Amino acid sequence: MMRSLFSGISGLKVHQTKMDVIGNNIANVNTSGFRAGTAHFTDVFYQTTQSASGPNEATGAAGTNATQIGLGANVAAISVDLSGTGATQRTDRGMDLMINGDAFFIVRSGTNTCFTKSGYLDIDANGMLYCGTNGATVLGWGVDENGEIRKDTVAPLTLMGGEWAYSDPEATTHVELQGNIDGNDELVQFSEDGTGYPISFSFYDNVGNLYTAKLSVMKASETDDSVFSVKVTDVLGSDGKSILRRESLDESGNPTYESTEQYLNFNGEDLSYTVDADGTINFEGGTWPTLTFNGSTGKFTSVSSDDGKTLNLTMNDGAAANNPFPVAGVDVDFSTLTKYASSGISSVQPGEKDGYSAGSLNGYSIQQDGKIYGVYSNGDTKLMGQIAVATFPNPSGLEAVGNSLYAATLNSGEFDGVGIDISEVGSFSIGALEMSDVDLATEFTNMITTQRGFQANSRVITTTDTMLEELVNLKR
Repeated sequence: MMRSLFSGISGLKVHQTKMDVIGNNIANVNTSGFRAGTAHFTDVFYQTTQSASGPNEATGAAGTNATQIGLGANVAAISVDLSGTGATQRTDRGMDLMINGDAFFIVRSGTNTCFTKSGYLDIDANGMLYCGTNGATVLGWGVDENGEIRKDTVAPLTLMGGEWAYSDPEATTHVELQGNIDGNDELVQFSEDGTGYPISFSFYDNVGNLYTAKLSVMKASETDDSVFSVKVTDVLGSDGKSILRRESLDESGNPTYESTEQYLNFNGEDLSYTVDADGTINFEGGTWPTLTFNGSTGKFTSVSSDDGKTLNLTMNDGAAANNPFPVAGVDVDFSTLTKYASSGISSVQPGEKDGYSAGSLNGYSIQQDGKIYGVYSNGDTKLMGQIAVATFPNPSGLEAVGNSLYAATLNSGEFDGVGIDISEVGSFSIGALEMSDVDLATEFTNMITTQRGFQANSRVITTTDTMLEELVNLKR
């Protein structure tokens, strides 16, 4: 009879443990990446009061089964299914990631390498990518000297400072002009002293300085309405002042000007110029290139250059080793211009072009393959690294160490220190987090059965006590 007391006690203990598991599950119903645990019981300690016997042919007696009395229950395991992907919680935050696949983020907590399902990522004051759920540093692969991902041992991803602080400038080498030159526009009519229709475009040198080239277009003769001369009139610096002339003040405080002797070459021909005292720039000699349209259709035909489409403006003669201007100059593409009638008003503006100034880091962009790009103020992007993930033969064998972190065990399989590309097992969802897989309906149902199991085991103890009381009362 006393055995039932201890069986009841063991039943109370295992049901209390199961209730602890249920309570933890419900507490983490809104914890990102959390996986619910399940308590499993096993029966234990059977006392055999009579062993089994076989049939006796001599006496004709039948065999008997063993007589055993169980002595209660134990917790066999508390399992957590860490495989697969949980439900998606949309956040629209660019640094939130969810793993679509059977994998884990690799993080470093202190000196320990751990794993997590939580993709709530951020960047600390030192530029390190970390998991905001637990403060652990996110590990991945860096880039080599060629800007390619180097998939060696995973390491913390540093995304600020050093080489990532700025984006190098890139010189402009190509500018496209778009629009229409109206042959009836007064500005484009042939004139010996006319200024022509003004066209301007900006470009960058090798160190990121911005300049503006000013051109003019005018009919090359009075008789031909389809051929236009293209001239250079000035080049302005980033301050809006001409770089072809130098300004100074005379004794009376009036401005005077002189040439800076800036080297210019347009369409393969060196341009010489003088500057009047009033600042007027006069280009001398040479033959200006021409722009030709089809007289019957108004469409572009050619410019007088080797490729028939572009005119090259060069401001670097190659003599100075530190000359900031691109050695090959800037190719100005005229091939998309037209000469249609449009109420006597021309309209030409720069279109697509390359080149940009130096840029500062503005933000980050994470792709579905885990590659992280820095986004700079000049529109440039740089590949900074790639987030690596880890997989295990038995993910449920990982050991929870708190703060949504797991550690590898002998039963889960060891981590190789390198990790894998997420594209091998799935992808990342950007702007989303993996939700807890706790099902409240299941948990409340388990709570009911656990409560009843605990209640039933308590009744075993009270009933046994009553039976013992009756036994003691036999003396009366």
